[in-house]
Amino acid sequence: MADGTPRTGIVAEEAADRLYIIDARNGVERRILLDWIHSTSGDSEPQWASLDIEDGDHALPVDVLRARLGGAASRQVVPLRVAWRIPGFDRDRALKLRHLIFGDPRHPGSLRARLILLRDRRRAQILVGEAATLDTLRDRFCRQTGGGDGEGADSPEFAGFVARQAALALDVAERGIRGTRYKVPRFVADGLRTSPKFRAALADLAEKTGRPVGDLYREARPLMKEVIARPSALFLDLRARLDRMMFGGYAPEMEVDAAELLKLRSILREHPTAILFTHKTYIDGATPSRLTYENDMPMLHSFGGANLDFAVMGEFFRRSGMIFIRRSFQDQPVYKLVLRHYIAWLLAKRFPLSWAFEGTRSRLGKLMPPKYGLMKYVLDAAHATGTQGVHFVPFVTSFDLIRDVEEYAAEQTGRNKKPESLSWFLGYMKSLKEPSGRIRLDIGNPVIIDEAPGPDDKRALEKIAFAVAVEANRVTPLTVTSVMCLILLGLAPRGATAAELLAAIAAVTDWARERGIRLSSELESRDDSALSATVDTLVESGLLTRYEAGSENVYSIDPAKHPMASYYRNIIAHHFLDRAMIELALFQLRESGEGDATAAFWAKIDRLRDLFKFEFFYPPRDEHRAAIEAELARIDPVWDRRLASGDRGVAQLIHRCQPVVGHAILLPFAEAYSVVAELLTRARPGDEVDTKTLLDTALVEGRQAYLLRRISSEAAIGKLLFENGLSLMRHMGLAETATPDSLAARRALLAELRGLAGAMESMRLSTTALADKLPGAGDA
Repeated sequence: MADGTPRTGIVAEEAADRLYIIDARNGVERRILLDWIHSTSGDSEPQWASLDIEDGDHALPVDVLRARLGGAASRQVVPLRVAWRIPGFDRDRALKLRHLIFGDPRHPGSLRARLILLRDRRRAQILVGEAATLDTLRDRFCRQTGGGDGEGADSPEFAGFVARQAALALDVAERGIRGTRYKVPRFVADGLRTSPKFRAALADLAEKTGRPVGDLYREARPLMKEVIARPSALFLDLRARLDRMMFGGYAPEMEVDAAELLKLRSILREHPTAILFTHKTYIDGATPSRLTYENDMPMLHSFGGANLDFAVMGEFFRRSGMIFIRRSFQDQPVYKLVLRHYIAWLLAKRFPLSWAFEGTRSRLGKLMPPKYGLMKYVLDAAHATGTQGVHFVPFVTSFDLIRDVEEYAAEQTGRNKKPESLSWFLGYMKSLKEPSGRIRLDIGNPVIIDEAPGPDDKRALEKIAFAVAVEANRVTPLTVTSVMCLILLGLAPRGATAAELLAAIAAVTDWARERGIRLSSELESRDDSALSATVDTLVESGLLTRYEAGSENVYSIDPAKHPMASYYRNIIAHHFLDRAMIELALFQLRESGEGDATAAFWAKIDRLRDLFKFEFFYPPRDEHRAAIEAELARIDPVWDRRLASGDRGVAQLIHRCQPVVGHAILLPFAEAYSVVAELLTRARPGDEVDTKTLLDTALVEGRQAYLLRRISSEAAIGKLLFENGLSLMRHMGLAETATPDSLAARRALLAELRGLAGAMESMRLSTTALADKLPGAGDA
């Protein structure tokens, strides 16, 4: 057991029927363990074999062990190891510079071990792994390897298997004193090479390619070394320290729900799992690993491109759990086979995986379409090896401030982005030390794959990815930053007094609470002091401005900061999408005065859904209509009768919608699309659309349109917005070679988009007029 006592009592009569496997790194450890064996074995001469059971791609020296595996089937094999205790280290894992110079204090060399023993012999703790009989080990060997070269006493493969089983049993015992965070995979290459499924797959590949199996084995060996991560306790501690440094500007404790944390712990323990995190910043990939480390859960294996596997950094990340993958390997069947079985091995052994399922950082704030690559690798591996019950767990990190947002705004408006370099990295790390508020973690319900789809089932892959995205959106909370940006962008160019802001924040949070939308702790608790502290951080960062010279403090967002503020607003935009579509459809109805208001309303909802299909995730049309109806019922229980009554009923519904938010959600997209549509209307018959030229021109024309106030905010100027607008027009058949008919359709679309923008301007004015009536507004 972990405290140094055997799992079953060792008495003199039984000692002769035991074989001790000593996992000793040096002579000092061997002597400690032999002393313990002799002190517990009575008068009999104990049987033992000493090995330094390293986890490497080499054959273990098992000659002595082979010679001593010929006992009775009931003979017990007992593994032993020394665990070195470092006072205070296991409590706070306070990694010091000297540990980097002299090595991991948990694995001292001979000289260091002698010095430790001179000071305190109690720091050498004897671990006794769970014993197993030879008969049990032979059965296990046959089951896991298919028999290999035989399970007899003279089988070197069986002896190596016994040694590895001893090391694994000792690892379990050591985790009892070190913690689950140090659970790392051992002997992965050996596990793959001796796996019957891997052997069968190689034999099948040999038959398909006409190559000898031996050649494929030789090709696979260096590929295993390239792909397989080799995490260790020391490097996990180093990675954790780096994570803490990156979050230096944030509050020390991350906010996470205890029940969700408990559920995640259970999932990681019982199921093959992948944590899929939303990607907003360079550092959000570190929040899942920080969470698991600080809460003593198994480490996460992350993925990185093979281009990052260089010099010191490549070794650091490989030793802290990163799996480096080549950019392309379609014509490399052995590489593909090794990667697939390695991933399946990790899943089967309950070593969780983690990656950003959007593929890259979101430059607009809202969730991006998922990338299928890594998810397909994992599902293909599960399918090929029969791994069932894979759990994909959505993971959302919310920051009060994201230091990357200024860079995103620069990219989207066409300004030159500072190239990534060592000086850039140092500057970025320095910026992370500036006060940035709090971090909140939200863990979604897992998307469970009972049986992985086949590699050609693209539709099933898309459904799984969509389910993960929908659940990630569901658990994304409203934060003080996102709500304030939503409110102030909706009022702009008007600002808001502190009292107006508090009233508006209360209205939004009450609305969200009624709909079961998650709220950050400051919003949920209505803690004015916590809210004020966050607002102070936002003002100090420059995102918000606070005018303090008058009789009341007035908050606003500088027009130049609108692209940054829109990023935070977009993070929560999906929560307000149905409401925004309802409001916009109603305002359009009010201005058009159409006859059958009910039919016209649903036609406009369908049209808005189509217009913004490249920006948001929608459920199927029937489900979406039901959600719209549920939101209408919250606005007014007799909405259907009011809508059917025509203009008066529409006006009553608009009144009940106050304050409106639709313009704050949808106006930037409509305005950005109108910039692209206008450029397309300038074409002549026969002109082709050159994507790069069009997008470059859109940045210039968008800036001009803003200066002339044809668009209301710089938040509507962005490469991704223009790209999505062009994608919509391609989908509508309006970006092909220009013809008289397509030019007429382009002009019609431009008029429609400008009409939407006009309706949303009416919505903004409505909101501004309401703000003047809120508590704390001026007396005028």
